[in-house]
This record gives sequence, structure tokens and C-alpha cells, in this order.
Amino acid sequence: MGNMESVAVQKRLARFRPEDRPVVEGAFDRLQTGAGGPLWGPWGNSNPGDAARLFQASLGSVAPASMARRVYRCMRSRTPAAPGAVREQLVIFLADTLRGTAEERAPLVLTMSRPEAATPRASRVGRSPRFLEDLISSVVQILVLRERLRGWKPEKMGEISPGVKLLAEQMCSELKTTETGESDISCLEDWIFRISQVSLYLEILVTEGLNVSLSGRPAPDLLPPCRETPWDGLRCLLDIPTVMFLAPQLPDGLAAPWRLVFSTRLHGESFTRMVAGLSRHGPTLLLIKDTKGHVFGGFASHAWELKPQFQGDSRCFLFTVSPKLRVFSTTGYNDHFMYLNQHQQTMPNGLGMGGQHDYFGLWLDSDFGRGHSRARPTCTTYGSPQLSAEEDFSLDSMEVWAVGKPPEPEDEQGEEGVGKRSVLDMDPEVQAIMEMTGKSLHSQGLREPEEDPD
Repeated sequence: MGNMESVAVQKRLARFRPEDRPVVEGAFDRLQTGAGGPLWGPWGNSNPGDAARLFQASLGSVAPASMARRVYRCMRSRTPAAPGAVREQLVIFLADTLRGTAEERAPLVLTMSRPEAATPRASRVGRSPRFLEDLISSVVQILVLRERLRGWKPEKMGEISPGVKLLAEQMCSELKTTETGESDISCLEDWIFRISQVSLYLEILVTEGLNVSLSGRPAPDLLPPCRETPWDGLRCLLDIPTVMFLAPQLPDGLAAPWRLVFSTRLHGESFTRMVAGLSRHGPTLLLIKDTKGHVFGGFASHAWELKPQFQGDSRCFLFTVSPKLRVFSTTGYNDHFMYLNQHQQTMPNGLGMGGQHDYFGLWLDSDFGRGHSRARPTCTTYGSPQLSAEEDFSLDSMEVWAVGKPPEPEDEQGEEGVGKRSVLDMDPEVQAIMEMTGKSLHSQGLREPEEDPD
């Protein structure tokens, strides 16, 4: 190894903790051992075919063959002046991948995102989602193989492949271009700086695929824990890449765990049953599929209340899953974040988020079969476009996921002088059943009206 190359390697190694430097330096030897014996000489001199096969052998269990080739090509590009010094190239590649800045990682991403026959220049290939599809597929495979699914059941969820494509397209849409429509190195630097998942996913692939375990760097949790979910008989509207996208969008402290509290496939098409799930579990994520195949929903930052006023706060948002993954945050124009009403004669009965009465960004009527997304050109509250395939949609299926720490159970005895709550308050479905059977709700007319906290 030449003097200049040694200096370059030592500078890169200095980024790591002392206890981690032998791990990085030893990556080359572990690759050879894993391949069944040494393929290269003492300084890693080898023909390209042997080196490529070695990388394929190491990365092949957690990544598509095309991703392994991308990583190998990128690694070999780190020191073009010394094409045979593979050991040195690997150390520099690991340092730039695991400890590099956005400026240092951008050339790596540019190299990996190019087609194999592409020339090394700034071009539209930087916007190609194929690299991201390979990268996301690798990460999902790692989650499955390393048993990091945290209670999620991919076999009971949506197909992974379409979700990978949607997530890759969403991440790619965040990459800005120059005036000529190309993505040069400065565009990539800005993208990597803003979209943390690019570097995170790349780190996961490299550490797992090349067996580089660093101290003080536990494997990141890409999925929130899923608890208390009756998977038997369920075909979930979510898929693993979609959960990977939605979970980081939730406010701190409300991201985990997730619990399924309502599903039309498990509980039937009952608005009252859905209300029972919404009102007792704190913040929730609503997921709707219309009969045209569009999947969309909203995040509610508070437990829903049945009342004819808007509720919630600016942490709420709307989103789409299919045909595109997108999140739409509050605009500050108004505070029409959440609305839930039932059994009223003078106000709309149903669930709404954003916009205004009869023109919600997302609306589900209390008859449960119909809804609308009237947001032309955009929803005033969330800045979202029309979420459903058609402005007025028919419901195919729906799920409600409670997120965050479950709320503390309410005391049976309230404040001093206040007795136990009526069973009608505790379970709206009981009220609905009594109404359907002709029972009179005598206590309804005897209550003192509740004071509006506003």
C-alpha cells in the first residue's frame, strides 16, 4: 500500500471509535473468509471477476444481484489511481458510507444510481428510481431475515413489491433538478441532506451485507412495534414499505406502538363500531380504500369526540398511499383538523378532516358506504389534492390504527359528587343497539348539558 493511499485510509479510520477501527480494517479479511478462503493477495490485488463474485457472495443473501453490483462498482470507484488496492478501496468506501457527510455520500449515490454502462457525468439517471427500488428491497429483506418486523406479518399485509415502487417514487420525487431537468452532484447533496432515509438505508445495507458491526450503533428500528392486532382473518391495507414511510411522519411520542382497533374486514361496515374504536384509543391513523383502488387516509393527533365542532391540532395530516405515497401537513389557513358527528339533525353526520362542511379534504358519511374528497384545487386545511379516485367515492374497506402509548383507563368514579358514567357514554354501539330494538334512552333527556371547554 503506497504512502498516499495509507494517509487516505488513516484519515478515514480516524472517523471511527478506536474499538471500531479493527472492525472496519478487518472487513476485507472477513469477506475472504466468508467466501471460503483468500482470493486476493496481501494488498487485495485481484482481477475484477473474483472481486465482483466475492461481493455477490457477501451481499447476495440480503440484496438483489443488481444492488450487489452497484455496491461493488461504487467501492471500486473510490480510488481510481490505485485500481488494484481493493482493501484500501473498501476501507474508504465504508468510511464515506458510514461516517461521511452529504457531500461525501453524494458521489457514492450517483455512482450506484447509474446504469452499469453509463458514463460518469451528471445526468437524468440520478433520478432513476431503480437504485432506490434495489436499496429499499434490500432493507425490507434484511428486516425479514434478521427478524426485525416487531410484530408485523408481511404474509397478512399488502404485497411488498408495489410498496417498494411507491416508496422509491416518493423518495425520488424529493430530488430537485437543475433548469435542464438533470440531477447534478449539488442536487444529490441537497437530497441526501434533507432525506435522511437515503443514508440510513445505505448504512443498513452495508453494515448487514458486509458484516460491519460498530459499537454504540444498534440496528435502527424502521418499523414501530405492532401489538394487539388480530392477524387471523385479516388482510391488512398496509404493506411493510408503507409502514416504513408513515411511521416517521408521526409526531415524536406518538409513533409507537401501533394497534388495529377497527377493520371492516373484521368488524363489518359499522359507523358506530368504528366510532367506538376511534373514541377510546387516543391518536389514530385512518386508512381508507375506495372501490376504484385508491388508498388514502389521515392522522388524528387526539382521540375523536362526538360533537358538532372541529377538534384536533396542527399535528394532524392527510396522506395518500396509492397510486402515490404522499403526506399533506397543515397549512395554517384554518383549524378544521378533525370533525366527528352522529345522530344530529342540523349538522353533517360523519367523519371529516380538513376543508369545511360539504367540502372536506376527507369525508366519510355516517351511512358508512359513501364519502368524498372535495379539494379543488387543494384542501384549505391541509393543502392536499383530491385523495380518492373520484370526488364522491364508494368505500371498499377501512382500517383504524391506534398509535402511541395507550391512554390510561378512565376511572369508574369521576370527580367528587359525580357518579359513574353511563354505559351509553362508555360504548356508542350499545346506544345504537338499544335504538334499533326500540328501547327508550330515558337518561338522554335528564342530563345536564356539557359545558363546551372552548
